[in-house]
Amino acid sequence: MSLAITYSRTNDGLNAPLVSVEVHLANGLPGFSIVGLPEAAVRESRDRVRAAITNSGYEFPLKRITVNLAPADIPKDGGRFDLPIALGVLAASYQLPSEGLNQYEFIGELSLGGQLRGVRGVLPTAFASRESGRQLIVPTQNADEAALIRSLAVYPASDLKAVVDHLQNTKAIARYQLEIAFKETTYPFDMADVKGQFVARRALEVAAAGGHNLMMIGPPGTGKTMLANRLVTILPPLTETEALESATVASISQQGFSAERWGLRPVREPHHTSSGIALVGGGSNVQPGEISLAHHGVLFLDELTEFDRKVLDVLREPLETGQITLSRAARQATYPANFQLITAMNPCPRGRACDLRDNCECSHEQQKRHRSRISAPFLDRIDIQIEVPRVKQEDLQTVQTGESSTVIRGRVEAARQRQYERQQVLNHQLAGKALDNYCALSDKDKQLLSSAMERFKLSARAYHRILKVARTIADLAQSEGIKTTHLSEALSYRVMDRLMSGG
Repeated sequence: MSLAITYSRTNDGLNAPLVSVEVHLANGLPGFSIVGLPEAAVRESRDRVRAAITNSGYEFPLKRITVNLAPADIPKDGGRFDLPIALGVLAASYQLPSEGLNQYEFIGELSLGGQLRGVRGVLPTAFASRESGRQLIVPTQNADEAALIRSLAVYPASDLKAVVDHLQNTKAIARYQLEIAFKETTYPFDMADVKGQFVARRALEVAAAGGHNLMMIGPPGTGKTMLANRLVTILPPLTETEALESATVASISQQGFSAERWGLRPVREPHHTSSGIALVGGGSNVQPGEISLAHHGVLFLDELTEFDRKVLDVLREPLETGQITLSRAARQATYPANFQLITAMNPCPRGRACDLRDNCECSHEQQKRHRSRISAPFLDRIDIQIEVPRVKQEDLQTVQTGESSTVIRGRVEAARQRQYERQQVLNHQLAGKALDNYCALSDKDKQLLSSAMERFKLSARAYHRILKVARTIADLAQSEGIKTTHLSEALSYRVMDRLMSGG
């Protein structure tokens, strides 16, 4: 009888708990069993491991093989345990020295020929491996992702034989050096492409400077989608910490980590037929949803009134807290969801023949029913609500262009820097005493805001969001305090409040 132990990790939300892969060989009828709460893909590794060992030139032991994935109460899924199981079988059958196995952690799926295939969720595993002080052996496809964790010794292998040779010191695998760098924040589109829509351009700049959520209301063809797509071009580049957080969520999701997107802000545009689970996450394995995949980026909801009202309402808590906790019968996971929400909608169901002016052919009841698809609590969480009217023909024909994204981004970065130096967070995150301290108003401005509150029947949440937007406008103007012009501009960005109140 013999026993060998290798180490790997499973995914549990953004965590990667350690899994001890215990392989025991005993006399008796040949058999291969895996215990420790394995799911279907893990149980099927028996056949992959057997074929991979044989086709790599090693002998598969004709013994009774028992593999225990400990701790037994954590579910294990995917093909990531193929490599540590195969190495455990070889070590337990004395074809591989067991000394030194405890210095490494292994992940990787095996093909029948012994080649290693990439797996999802490598970033959480790499981070946890560094904390444990072990080295990490991964498939070649996952080398870039694992090496994002600095000071971690990463060894990429193409097949099972390469790993065995490395552990036997017959042919060492070179430690992988990171060759991936931040992508240049250049885009095929620019704010200079937008003609007219000066109010919308200004609102987009304010939203970017303070991290505010934005709603655009207007008939089809007025440039709402065009404007929304260009928000990312005026946002500052991600910091390395932000990029790692965003990449970690992508790593454990179905889309996986992409080296081409490293360092770029994520932009997610789910279709209006998306379900609540698709937006916030869930499922039996508690996967992250669109709001988590948009972490430190932009979530754009086009045709907002076509979304189911209940689907939109599941976004209310994440918009406030910047995270989402998903609970299922057997699992619970908390994912980050600090995204910037941009929405676009038509003012009424008529479409092209209708706008916000008097020539609208919809009845008041039709307009009211259309807008009621958005609940008041959800609307309260959108800081800036603007009208995007039809572009004048002379604006479309002009050859003059507005400011470029580079110029606007410079002002946005300067405004954000002032916020971080003053309060360590962006204005949209201000709360409590910090909100009172940094968004103080004069007596005259307090009266102005009180009048608007009473006229449009605004909530306390809307009151605070107006103050935050006014603070951002003041920062863009390099003003120490909020002035009447800043507050008036912030109040002008509440078009839905006026429409709902009939004003």
